[in-house]
Formats: sequence, structure tokens, C-alpha cells
Amino acid sequence: MAPSHPSPSLGTALITGASSGIGAVYADRLARRGHALILVARDAQRLAEQAVQLQRDTGRQVDVLVADLTQREGQEKVAQRLREDAQISLLVNNAGAGTHLPLLESDVERMAQMIELNITALMRLSHAVVPGLVARGGGAVINISSIVSLAPELLNGVYGGSKAFVTAFSRSLHHELSARGVRVQAVLPGATATPFWAKGGLPVEHLPPEMVMGAEPMVDAALRGFDRGELITVPSLHSEAALQAYETARAALLPQLSANTPAPRYQTAD
Repeated sequence: MAPSHPSPSLGTALITGASSGIGAVYADRLARRGHALILVARDAQRLAEQAVQLQRDTGRQVDVLVADLTQREGQEKVAQRLREDAQISLLVNNAGAGTHLPLLESDVERMAQMIELNITALMRLSHAVVPGLVARGGGAVINISSIVSLAPELLNGVYGGSKAFVTAFSRSLHHELSARGVRVQAVLPGATATPFWAKGGLPVEHLPPEMVMGAEPMVDAALRGFDRGELITVPSLHSEAALQAYETARAALLPQLSANTPAPRYQTAD
């Protein structure tokens, strides 16, 4: 396929977990929008093949950075690139792991590794890129969370808890950085047809088809949410009013959450 007509450069987007699924679709879409790319994943051969294909299809510069983000060495390797490369204008924290197994049936070391990838790596990479974005007067961080950040009881609680961190962290980053020109978006996909499910022990074919979205429409919807200026984007939630009601109720709680006396219901014995 011939390269699409080059659009003005939007800087470089670094995408973690870029070799397949959601990350690979983000790579394609962002290159077509005008970003040069840095693709991060563990599979060197797959990344190299992907880079060649993307450069051929889009005409954009595509670099690869082989790193295992479950390891601190890999995290630091990517963090260093984020700190030093002044062309980076967008970080997509997509790399993640999950499982459907309940906690009591799960291996604790695998759960610890999940936390390292879903929480620690995402935090470290965000911390590495944000100072440069602020200094350069703009940029964005897109964090791939999950609907289980709102409903952690649906799947493994460690996975749900890790994604709750991603959503909460994104809210805090937005609060801290929006006035300084840095955009933050948390994307909360529902079940998405990617290798994620098979790696977690539940092939996507075992899920009801009416609840599974393809990776391409999911990413396209998420990018439309980004273009709309959304902080929280839930591509599969058809009722925008329901999300607005949730956000309104949450905002109403905030000024009531801290007081110098216990609530009346806790002051007398039942």
C-alpha cells in the first residue's frame, strides 16, 4: 500500500505494548495523524517488522525500543528515552496484563508482576515524560485503563485494582497538568478482541460476542474522545448521560468527604 499523504508532524508518540492489539492500532492511527513513532515491546523481531510496515504505509519515521516493562531495567530504559528525547509529544501507556481468575486461584508472583507492569511502569514512564512536556509547553499522556476500574468485582481484583489506579492517577495528572498545557486521557475499554484475553487464560472466543469490541473501532472511538477533550473515555458506553451522571455524583461527594466530626449515623449505637 502506498504511503498516505504526509500531514504536518505532530511530534513523536511513544507507545508501550505496541507490537499487537490495541497498541498496534494506536501506532497505525497516530502515524497517519502525523506522529513519528517509538514502538516499545519485548518482541524485537515483531517490532522491527511492524516498523518497516508502518514506515512503508505512512511515510513516518518509526523507531523501536525493545524493553520488558515488568522489569525495572526495562522501565528505566524507556524512561531515559522519554526524559532525553525532546521530540516526544505524546506517551501512550498501553502495556498491561490481566487475568480473569479470582485472587484465591491466582499465583501471587504473577499478581505482583501485574502490579509492576500495570501500575509501577505506567507511573515511572509518566513521571519521566511529564517534566519535558511541561517545559515544552504542551503534549499529552494517554493511559489505557479498563471498565473494571469502575467495577473491579467483574474480574480479578488485583487487575481491577491496578486499573483503578490508572484511572485515579489520570484524574490527578489532569488536575495537576491541565493548566500547564499537558492533556491527559484515561481510556476505559470493555472487552476487546486482542491477545490480552488468551494471555490471561480466557480466550476472547469464550465471551459473549455482543460484549466484545474489535481493537480498531475501540481505538478509533478513543481517539475521537481525545479529540473531544475527554478526560475519561468509555468507548463501549452508549449512554453519555449515564457517564455524566456518574461524574456529577462523584463531584458532589468531593466537598463532603472530610469533616471534623463523624457522621451522625456513627455517633449513636444502633
